[in-house]
Amino acid sequence: MKRLLGRIAIDTRPLKVLAYRRLWLSTIVTAVGSQLTAVAVPKQVYDITGSSGWVGIAAGVALVPLLVFGLYGGAVADVVDRRKLLVLTNSGIAVTSVLLWLQAAFDSHSVWLIILLLGLQQVFFAANAPARTASIARLVPAEQIPAASALGATVMTFGGVFGPMLAGALMPVVGLPTLYLVDAVALTLTIWAVWKLPPLPPLDGVVRRAGAREVLDGFRYLAGRKVLLASFVLDIVAMVFGMPRALFPEMAENTFGDPPGGGLALGWLFAAIPLGALLCGLVSGWTSRVLRHGVGIVLAVVAWGLAMVGFGLSHALWLAVLFLAVGGAADMISMVFRSAILQSASDEMRGRMQGVFVVVVAGGPRLADLLHGTTGALVGPGTATAFGGVLVVVATAVSVLLIPAVWRYRFTPDPDHTIGALH
Repeated sequence: MKRLLGRIAIDTRPLKVLAYRRLWLSTIVTAVGSQLTAVAVPKQVYDITGSSGWVGIAAGVALVPLLVFGLYGGAVADVVDRRKLLVLTNSGIAVTSVLLWLQAAFDSHSVWLIILLLGLQQVFFAANAPARTASIARLVPAEQIPAASALGATVMTFGGVFGPMLAGALMPVVGLPTLYLVDAVALTLTIWAVWKLPPLPPLDGVVRRAGAREVLDGFRYLAGRKVLLASFVLDIVAMVFGMPRALFPEMAENTFGDPPGGGLALGWLFAAIPLGALLCGLVSGWTSRVLRHGVGIVLAVVAWGLAMVGFGLSHALWLAVLFLAVGGAADMISMVFRSAILQSASDEMRGRMQGVFVVVVAGGPRLADLLHGTTGALVGPGTATAFGGVLVVVATAVSVLLIPAVWRYRFTPDPDHTIGALH
């Protein structure tokens, strides 16, 4: 039994590296806090407007700065000390959370003010995430990159589980504005942790500027590596067609019986996907021994699509949560393998690849909010969700036919060989 547990339990070897451990621990508190805001924003917009369509519009408008600064932020992460960039951007995210708290506390009742502040927060997030993720390969040995990816994803999903549940429990007691305040306080705790990281300047020592040319160089690099390109395409397919979170506030009230002020059903819906991911992450030790990362991504995306079909057809809360949790487990598997592929990029391009990754991972769900919010308002949330899941399965099959290299891809811990395999 001990040997079996050792093979399936999450691989903790990267935590023996002090610098990585600091980076990993810094996300635990903030993972919970950020999810409080992730619940509070759509809930506040829905309370003001009474429309899932407005929830989708708010997310869609906030997507613009994420797209622009995600790409530019990745280029910046390749030419500056990533530790300093993390300190600056973490501070900016904390300040915008304080401003979100103030507008809610003073009951501004302005959807456009919420959108403006959310967009500003996305600017800082778009520059922060590429620097954070691109630093991992500088902190751990190459053979531990899949394990480090699983550890990072697991702690984020822990916040994704506990944060929404906490939001659902706190909202009726302390009110929605307090959720923003808790997030702001939690974010300030990460500043010290990232400040204690070692300096992370560019390895080649060349002084460069981050501009349009560097961004275009990143796209040229990506275009020449079909497996990297396919990993982005498959994630876009899964998130844009299959992420129904914009419909959660409406479904919580109209399908699962939450009171108008918010309740536990809303918390369960937001928590279910990360709950499944967390449980999968805790038994992710086997992923370190899987070499067919491309096959793993494809099967995981198909499983995600089927789970969303089941969720859309569910009318009982427990069954809806079950399907969402299955989807979360599938997403965790896909995330681990996609992250390992991304870390195989050369260091001078890693920030830009992570910038594209941020645009896809964070931007895809926001496009999904816009798509599902507007479609759900027309045909109903259940139908919109189930049809989206079907589109995920069909689009995944088409993507593999167009880029078959992803199905053949094998991971190797040798960075030089891995880069060659990306073609």
